[in-house]
Amino acid sequence: MECPACGRPLVEHTVGGLTVDVCRGGCAGIWFDQLEIKKVDEPHEALGEELLSIERDPTLQVDFERRRTCPRCVGQVMMRHYFSIRRQIEIDECPRCAGFFLDSGELQAIREQFTSEVDKNTAAQSAFGDQFAPQLEAMREESQKKAERARSVARIFRFILPSYYIPGKQSWGAF
Repeated sequence: MECPACGRPLVEHTVGGLTVDVCRGGCAGIWFDQLEIKKVDEPHEALGEELLSIERDPTLQVDFERRRTCPRCVGQVMMRHYFSIRRQIEIDECPRCAGFFLDSGELQAIREQFTSEVDKNTAAQSAFGDQFAPQLEAMREESQKKAERARSVARIFRFILPSYYIPGKQSWGAF
C-alpha cells in the first residue's frame, strides 16, 4: 500500500495484537483499518504508546490541504472530518472501507483530548446542548401550547357533559 500523504510505501507494524500500516521513514502517518483506531485512541490504552514514536523524515514536506485517496480502495477519495466533538483534530476516513489515516502527531493529539470518560461525556453533552438547545426549547414550547389547548377543549366538554367525565365512568380514562 502507498501512503496517502507522501506516496511512500506503508509498512505493516504490529503492536500487541493490533496490526496497522505506518509510513516509517516518511511522513510517519498511520493507516487504521475499520475500528482499529478505537483500540488506541485513549490515553489508558497501552497499545497506542508505541505508535506515538514512528520515525519521520524531518525534511519531508506534506501538503495537508490536498485531498487524499484511500490506500486500500483504489481511486476512492477520503473524507476529512473532525475526530471528536471538540473539533480540534481533522482526520481522513474512507467512506467505502471505513479506514482512518492519521498524520504524524494526530494520534498523540487525539489521546490528549480527554483525560477521562467523564470529561468526554461532559464535552458531548455541552456540544449537544449548544447544537440543539434552541430547537428543543421551541419544541417544548410548542408541546406546552398544544397541551394547554387540549386541556381547554377538555374543560369545555366537562361543562357540557359533566356526568360523562366522572372518573371511572368511561373505559378510556378521564381528563
